[in-house]
Amino acid sequence: MRIGLVVNPTSGKRTGALIGAQAAELLRSRGHDLVDLSGADATSARDQARAAVDSGRLDALVVSGGDGMVNLGLGLVAGTDLPLGIIAAGTGNDIARELGLPVRDAVAAVDRIELVRRRKIDLARTDTPTGPRWFGGVLAAGFDAIVNERANGWRWPRGQMRYNLAILRELPVFRPIPYAVEIDGTRHQTKAMLVAVGNGPAYGGGMKVTPDASFDDGLLDVLILHEIGMVEFLRVFPRVFTGAHVGHPSVEVIRGRQVRLEAEGIVAYADGERFAPLPLCCEVVPGAATVLA
Repeated sequence: MRIGLVVNPTSGKRTGALIGAQAAELLRSRGHDLVDLSGADATSARDQARAAVDSGRLDALVVSGGDGMVNLGLGLVAGTDLPLGIIAAGTGNDIARELGLPVRDAVAAVDRIELVRRRKIDLARTDTPTGPRWFGGVLAAGFDAIVNERANGWRWPRGQMRYNLAILRELPVFRPIPYAVEIDGTRHQTKAMLVAVGNGPAYGGGMKVTPDASFDDGLLDVLILHEIGMVEFLRVFPRVFTGAHVGHPSVEVIRGRQVRLEAEGIVAYADGERFAPLPLCCEVVPGAATVLA
């Protein structure tokens, strides 16, 4: 195959560079024509990969990194028949894991890519003045998004500890957020601790926030954790790692095809990346992308 490869060298505390290099060596040694599309930064990598995809000369696009790299890859192949291969080398790797793909294993990832088993999956699309933006996993727009925004404003510490500290910093000052959530034309107004839109089940390294969301059901799962006291919130939030939080009486899950979120001062994150400030609209596009999974 002629494969375009994009590697994020900083994924997974820089293990992304090692795993990406191992995967590249394996692909070349097995006779594939490899085109290195990695760039000095995300913008240059995206531009190079976009040009390669548009050329029509690739048999597959492969990304090596975490959910952010998967997001980049999905956005590039969305609406095309070009399949996306995933070498999961990040910290969270939620999309790869939920697709049943190997995590942090270059050999197993390359083996899976070579099987060329194609799977069509849905994506969520948001239209912006510069064109559509896509996500494949979960969009966070509540306490979790606020924590991300705070953590990303810090240069130290790195890795998961930065987010743990951001949680501790945010908890004492967090207040329920007034939302307007519109799903397929039905408007819901509420105060909530957390709102998430799931095309897939998990985010944040295994937190099954929308545990019943499916990549290929043509629907988005909108989870709303309505206003509760902070002590109760601290009891409910850890249950997200197993998906047991959906049984709490203050948790509501509504499925739909089109979602609009409105709230003051919230920047949404999707697939672990800073996505867009609210208000925003997104809709599911069934079978928008093909993955080697």
